[in-house]
Amino acid sequence: MKFGGTSVADGPSLTRVVDIVKSAYQSGNEVAVVVSAQRGVTDQLITMATELAGSPDATGIEPFINSLRIRHGKVLLESAEEYADEVGLLLEDQLCNLESILKAVHNLRELTPRSRDYIITFGERLNSLVVSAVFRQQGLPSTTLDGCEAGIITTQNHGEAMALPESEAKIRNRIIPLLADTVPVIMGFMGCTTTGVVTTLGRSGSDYSAAIIGAAIEADEILIWTDVDGIMTSDPRLIHDARVISTISYLEVMELSYFGAKVMHPRSIEPAMKKDIVVRVKNTFNPSHPGTAIVKSEQRDSRVVKALTYIEKVAMVNICGAQMIGRPGVAKAIFGLLADRDVNVMMISQGSSEANITLVIEESQEHTAREALSVLVNQGMVRQVTTNRDVCAVAVVGSGMAGAKGTGGRIFSALGQGGINVMMITQGSSEVNISFVVRQEDGPKAMRILHDEFRLSEEDNE
Repeated sequence: MKFGGTSVADGPSLTRVVDIVKSAYQSGNEVAVVVSAQRGVTDQLITMATELAGSPDATGIEPFINSLRIRHGKVLLESAEEYADEVGLLLEDQLCNLESILKAVHNLRELTPRSRDYIITFGERLNSLVVSAVFRQQGLPSTTLDGCEAGIITTQNHGEAMALPESEAKIRNRIIPLLADTVPVIMGFMGCTTTGVVTTLGRSGSDYSAAIIGAAIEADEILIWTDVDGIMTSDPRLIHDARVISTISYLEVMELSYFGAKVMHPRSIEPAMKKDIVVRVKNTFNPSHPGTAIVKSEQRDSRVVKALTYIEKVAMVNICGAQMIGRPGVAKAIFGLLADRDVNVMMISQGSSEANITLVIEESQEHTAREALSVLVNQGMVRQVTTNRDVCAVAVVGSGMAGAKGTGGRIFSALGQGGINVMMITQGSSEVNISFVVRQEDGPKAMRILHDEFRLSEEDNE
């Protein structure tokens, strides 16, 4: 079980978590728990560390440390009074370590990827101690482990580390013996290199931690407890009648995640895929709701489309010129230049004439991309590079689209009837995702039109 930041934010939230874990444990299940930092703490750590690296003023360190002391101490006193003194000392040790590294960052005026990773794990370090104490207060035997102690061995890519194959045996040897008589509380979001250097796992890192551990111990199920009832057909802020999807495939979730939907990071699915373990997304605040089951493959319902996702703050880059036709190496040069500047390409489209390549990137990287690609214009490999920031991208996802005739026609006919102009289209060979670009102002309307067209508000017909 993994519990996110909102699920462990305060005393009342932790009471719900205890009830969930205790019920599973007393029913005879072996339970391992992965926890995130309390809501907002990781962002606060990032902000403080970044400011200290570029400011001569270090007066903010002490108030910041004290705010963390008060926040975590309050929950400890409210929910685990019996262990307040014991765990309070452990919290002080962690806070002293954090204060020391923040002072070092300030003194050196430098925040390296390595020190940043170490600093932003303190949300999990502090919170795991509190959560484990609350478990013990409620009669659940518990112990805490950081990612390294749990056996998560990673690459050296600070901020986006990935688990190495040798993690599996280490996790199994470390966690399985504990499960017979305790509920281990494992700090999510973190691991370490083979030399013991702390790393973090990037976006949705605690989900990834849970998947790595669940796969290693060959869990029957990996439960991701969050603050929503499950994965929805669309963003409910855009579509008021968006519905929770009861069952969805690994591949569909990965497509949604790759395209920016705030569900699970694709890497969080891959460990479960390898072992064919069901991943279930459930709501800590509504535990009776069945949630969403993510499985290897699922029975198709009457609709070919399963969900829609929508990305704002993107830019479209158009690279064109007759010089590109029949000239080997142009695409290599384009993507090489962008990769050298760490520009992530989200969508790609190329006409059969080879005279035009269109890309979609994050809006924040538009200037960097244009600057990088200007080299090709200067070399005469392309005629011009233009960009457009007034766009958004929509992805239509569903395993039922594979081999289904007329899906594309339905999508674009519906959009045309709604008066929406499509500026770019891409579709992968898996046929699970059709993505397109429209003007920024047309994005929400496009989502509503397609949600209605494919009747996504209706319950599954399985």
